[in-house]
Formats: sequence, structure tokens, C-alpha cells
Amino acid sequence: MKAALLSALFLVAAFAFGQSSSAAPQSVSSTVDREVSAVESLIIGAAEVMPDADFNFSPESLKIQKSDYQGVRNFATELKHIGASNYFLWSPVTGDKLPNDLGNGNGPDKLKSKAEIIQFVKDSFALGHKAAASLTPETMLQVPNGSKSCRLYLATFGVAHAYDHYGQMVEYLRMNGIVPPASRVKSD
Repeated sequence: MKAALLSALFLVAAFAFGQSSSAAPQSVSSTVDREVSAVESLIIGAAEVMPDADFNFSPESLKIQKSDYQGVRNFATELKHIGASNYFLWSPVTGDKLPNDLGNGNGPDKLKSKAEIIQFVKDSFALGHKAAASLTPETMLQVPNGSKSCRLYLATFGVAHAYDHYGQMVEYLRMNGIVPPASRVKSD
């Protein structure tokens, strides 16, 4: 119940922050969908700038003194993990069946090329948009069958989880001398 309350407070804060006197009122679904779009844009942008040849990069290969990168996911697996987690989190919200080959949470082993992996992640974010669209004040606190969390929590945790892994992707890009696209744009 705490998670549901925290999610509801997050939504109310996001809703209130996004309001202005001239803006049209936002819905629960549009507020969450905007967050899904924001993290999707960052992740896909980062994925697209990593060269094909470095898509399997892991900082473990750098052998940095006093570091402990042994066994960390490589860049491609970070992306596949984000996609698989999106499916695990957003499928209960939409009622869609999980894909069969999500594996142990690191995504389908069969996906090898940059293009295949990026498409998998894009498809998982399409489910996130569907999950966001399904949220209403009446349904957002419902707990889907087989879940311990309400629909709003699952939808927003998908965003939070993706941001966590985006941060790791940014480090991998920078370790390869690549400035992430989001850091190339001047902020307000």
C-alpha cells in the first residue's frame, strides 16, 4: 500500500508541476506517457550513437585498477535488460501476454545485432505507452492479477528502472569517448 501511496503522490506532484494557468489539464495517462517518452528518447538516442563495433562493450575489458566491473552487463545486454524489464513491468498493466523469450531478465539471447536490439527496446516502449494510456483515476490503483503492486506503480517504476540503466549506458558511452546526445543539447 505504501508503494501505491508513493506512486499516487509522485503522480500528483508531476501533475501539479506540469500545470500552468494557460495549459489544458493533463490526465493521469498523459502525465505518465510523457515520462515514458522522455526516458525512451534518452535510451534510444544513446543506443543509436554507440557504434556497432562497440555494442558489446563492457568496462570489464578496460581492466581499470581498483575497479570491480567483473561480470557487469555489456552495453547491448543493458539495452536488452531494459526491454525485458519493460515487458515484465508493463504487461500486467496492459494485460498483454509476455513474450516467450525474455530469458532471465536480460532479454532474448537470439538478439545479436544493434538493429535487432534497438527494435526490441522500441517495441517494449510501445507497451509502456499502451500501459500509460490505460491509466485512469478509476484504474490506476488497481492491482493486476499476479502482482503485488498497483498499475500506477508498475507504470512509473518502469520509467524509474529505465532511467537507472540509462545512467549506466551514459557511463559506457563516455568510456568510449562518446558524448551522449542529451548532453550535447544546451539546457534552459
